[in-house]
Amino acid sequence: MNKPTLEEFKDLLNQQLDSLLQEVGKTVSEMTEENPNFPDPTDRASLESDRNFELRIRDRERMLINKIRQALERINDGTFGQCETCEEEIGTERLRARPVTTLCIDCKTEEERQEKIG
Repeated sequence: MNKPTLEEFKDLLNQQLDSLLQEVGKTVSEMTEENPNFPDPTDRASLESDRNFELRIRDRERMLINKIRQALERINDGTFGQCETCEEEIGTERLRARPVTTLCIDCKTEEERQEKIG
């Protein structure tokens, strides 16, 4: 992969990382605010449900943050865009759609097929 394309992906990944980290900061500040005292148990349950949903979203984002950091490491060590299974180059279109991917489309398709069987 040529240097300008790598720089493009590096910028994209850094933008995604910055955006996710800002969201994490907002969630932490919102969760640490004083809890309102709801006399109605239904209102309290609704608040708890909303918070649990928010935490599940943030957990998924935490996993994505780790994948973004790993992708940035692969850019730095020269393995970005290389399939970890077959070691062939991952298509640029696939990387544009999912820059944290580590598998080419053929290996990913096979992995999903194996998951369905197993």
